[in-house]
This record gives sequence, structure tokens and C-alpha cells, in this order.
Amino acid sequence: MLSHALENGVLVLAVDDEPGPDEQNLAALISDLVHVHAPTPAVIMLGGEVPDPVIDAVVEAHRRCRQLDVLISVGTSSAPARRVFQAHATADGGALVVHARVDTAISTAYATAD
Repeated sequence: MLSHALENGVLVLAVDDEPGPDEQNLAALISDLVHVHAPTPAVIMLGGEVPDPVIDAVVEAHRRCRQLDVLISVGTSSAPARRVFQAHATADGGALVVHARVDTAISTAYATAD
């Protein structure tokens, strides 16, 4: 369900398209990894189809990490998912950065880490 790697000083978290048994714990897994690697910026990669529980988990993970002052970005090609994330970002003060391309999300996170 979730894999992670460090790429150029950025924590890259990949959420698989196939839901797994840990989907309900996805928010905890994401926030734990962000906490462990803080202050490293994080990018959450999502596929083209993003189910509502995954969106909810990412939003919850972002909420849990708010006090860390770590840049958290989402990269997804799904326009409907991007709109939902942007609505949450606007409601929360714009702290969640949303990109249409994962490579752009990673390069932007890397640039801000310098």
C-alpha cells in the first residue's frame, strides 16, 4: 500500500493504486514517516484514480504533521483529486502543495530544501 524512499533529499512516499489491509492506517503510516524524516520535505505520489479513503488519509496525515513545519506535497494526475486537495489546502491556510506531476513535486520540494 505504501512505499518510501529518499530521493535528492526529499522523502518520496508512493501510495499504490491497489488498496491494502492497511488503508485505514495509511494516515498514521504517512505521518510516522514524515515525523521520522523531519525536517526533510515530503512528496506523496498518487496514481490516476485516487479513492476517497486515500484522499482522506493524506489530508489527515497532513493535519497530524502540521506542527512539524515540513513541506508536504502531493503529486497526482487525477484532476478531481487535485481539486479536493486544493480545497483542503485553501481551508487549512494553503500548507498542502498540490502538483499535477510527481517529478515537478519532487524538484520543487528539493529546491525548497536548499
